[in-house]
Amino acid sequence: MTLNFDPRAKATALYHGEFRPMFVGGKWVPAQSGQEMQALNPATGEVLATVPRGSAADIDAAVDAARAAFEGPWSKFSPYERQCVLLRIADLFETHWEELSVSDTLDMGLPITRTLANRRRVIGMLRFYAGMATALHGESIDNSIPGEIVSFTRREPVGVVGAIIPWNAPTAASIWKIAPALATGCTIVLKPSEDASLTPLLIARLMQEAGVPDGVVNVVTGTGTEAGARLAEHPDVNKIVFTGSTLTGQAIARAGVTNLKRVSLELGGKSPIIVCRDADIDKAVPVAAMAVFVHSGQICIAGSRLFVAREIHDEFVRRVAEFAGRLRIGHGIEAETEIGPLINARQAGKVVGYIKAGRDEGAELMAGGSRLTGGPYDGGNFIAPTVFGAVSDKMTIAREEIFGPVISAMPFDTLDEAVARANATPYGLAAGIFTSHLGTAHKLARRIKAGSVWVNMYHAIDPAVPFGGMKMSGYGREGGIEHLHEYLETKSIWIQTD
Repeated sequence: MTLNFDPRAKATALYHGEFRPMFVGGKWVPAQSGQEMQALNPATGEVLATVPRGSAADIDAAVDAARAAFEGPWSKFSPYERQCVLLRIADLFETHWEELSVSDTLDMGLPITRTLANRRRVIGMLRFYAGMATALHGESIDNSIPGEIVSFTRREPVGVVGAIIPWNAPTAASIWKIAPALATGCTIVLKPSEDASLTPLLIARLMQEAGVPDGVVNVVTGTGTEAGARLAEHPDVNKIVFTGSTLTGQAIARAGVTNLKRVSLELGGKSPIIVCRDADIDKAVPVAAMAVFVHSGQICIAGSRLFVAREIHDEFVRRVAEFAGRLRIGHGIEAETEIGPLINARQAGKVVGYIKAGRDEGAELMAGGSRLTGGPYDGGNFIAPTVFGAVSDKMTIAREEIFGPVISAMPFDTLDEAVARANATPYGLAAGIFTSHLGTAHKLARRIKAGSVWVNMYHAIDPAVPFGGMKMSGYGREGGIEHLHEYLETKSIWIQTD
């Protein structure tokens, strides 16, 4: 991608280590405790800014503001008026897209070319949900009750939504939670990850500029154990939507029982990619590699279990390893960077531990396998894209979600075997299939237990298409009409007319 602006200059202008308050009830405020957290650049370790370390008291204030807005001015907005708000937000995102992209890159490391490339998806989401705001409706239903009785349904907003998002896609994740809430007439309290809070605060500023009424959108920064836990259990929150780890998702589901709030969870994965013997190898190699290496493997849908037909296995895996070795690793703000840093030193250490486990358990290291230090990597959390061959299904690297740039390659002999092994995981978020045979594509896609299955491609996500997991990868859907229904209650109304 050719850039028509200087991302380094924009980065220098954006953050200077200053304090950035959180957004509650239309006001920019510090934490009630006065505590703060540092926002670090994962490529350099430098402090970008400080943000409030919100606690239960701050969540309570935000929920109160969201409740007041839901029952007050926001409830009087017509579908058309909500649509206009969303379209104004979309226009502002168009205007400020470079700023949003640079903020994401600085805050969580994804290369600037990739954050810029999310433009169509994110702005497309805003405009899709804007369109849906005026298309929500109930049904007129013929009933069998004696007499002249009319029955119909209404779709009504659930109320106050609590949204907890991860650090790996702040802009997209924020909008995937906020936009359907606004379209349906809900209000929202957003708790971003403590590792990437800056872009959601920037988004809150754009929401305010777009004329979103006070209290409709609130952003509380803080840790998961303090702010996030309180939001999940809060008795006046009607719905929780969470994207993150399966372990945390289980805790959120348990917390939601306190008032039987509705819960949607998009959790972890250990996604399989099946490369059939008739696959187009030239096309499949880069796609299968980047199914994991994009964002240094820090994506829930990473296709980290690579099953390759034995007839082509050796050549395919060798070419994936060669591809990995050619990727340009560096600071995400540089236009030529293809692979950026991991989010923090803790995550980098965790991934190094998995790489060690792979070697100790007998896997063959074919590419990468090291943490990069010195020179341009000083202060950052960089790990070379890693490919393991000779992996067995029982190895740690083949079973556990690594959330790092690590591929585990394994041969298979029959399609039945590939399906059985692909499904032999507690997760069911995504899968990929490479084949030139249409019948094989249909058969495998039907048999794979995953919420999204891509054939001869990977990573495709569209606002109109539902996305979500099966099994321990969560429940509920984001995208499409199903997503709007997650934020709506169905009310049945009966009227006797005689």
